[in-house]
Amino acid sequence: MNNALQAFRGYLENERQYSAYTVRNYLKELDRALPMLQAQGLTDWQGLRTQHCQALLAKLHRQGLSPRSLSLTLSALRQLIKFLLREGTLTHDPMVGVQAPKQGRPLPKNLDVDQVNRLLELNDDDPLVIRDRAMMELFYSSGLRLAELVALDCPQLSLTDREVRVMGKGGKERILPVGNKASEWLAKYLALRPALLKGKECAALFLSNRGSRISRRSVQARLTEWGQSQALDSKVHPHKLRHSFATHLLESSKDLRAVQELLGHANLSTTQIYTHLDFQHLASVYDTAHPRAKKK
Repeated sequence: MNNALQAFRGYLENERQYSAYTVRNYLKELDRALPMLQAQGLTDWQGLRTQHCQALLAKLHRQGLSPRSLSLTLSALRQLIKFLLREGTLTHDPMVGVQAPKQGRPLPKNLDVDQVNRLLELNDDDPLVIRDRAMMELFYSSGLRLAELVALDCPQLSLTDREVRVMGKGGKERILPVGNKASEWLAKYLALRPALLKGKECAALFLSNRGSRISRRSVQARLTEWGQSQALDSKVHPHKLRHSFATHLLESSKDLRAVQELLGHANLSTTQIYTHLDFQHLASVYDTAHPRAKKK
């Protein structure tokens, strides 16, 4: 059985040309699974049956493996069986009907209002600091995606109308409101933007220190640095500000459809993840305040 695993490694590396990382993970999963299969009385791969695979998953589940880890085990087994079928070692597929447990959808992490306020307490005359605050204010004010923010050109922003036009996924345009604070800091930034251009021509709204369009990686790095310097206890990234925008707006308005439109979600089911966050907040308030919920 070990010889078959070695041949499988060569198949992954040479024929499928999988990355070393993927090959290592698959072989690691199979090395863990093999003794468990042998403990069921399996002596060769020809004897592998559906009940062996199901018993293996059940045992790994009892050991506390997460659904994500079990899915990786299943993926490794499926690739191995595909190889064994091709080689003629197996004449049937023992994975038919075997499924991984459903993975719980991770809830997006957001900053609370106090954390957002602390993050945005940047007061400095440095043009790059003013640019960064303008970016973060716009993220939080309008719920932009990172790709949408870096792609913005100056004509897409109207401080007079306090709105910004963004091109979202699938080339769909949406017009978003820009709040008072964001408008204030965007105006400060636009007054300093010519100095960042350094004589160059660039239509991008947000510029790097070299006078060109700022990159996604630069925005991510700057937000991480500000999260650390402002002593926040969680990592700050652009999507966290988008999540915070959605969560805080839903908590106040209870209008899921409006939040969907502002976020640019094609399906309401994508936006409904924020109702779970809102419920968690309500449940926390209940546990703290309701007389019958308090532990004695």
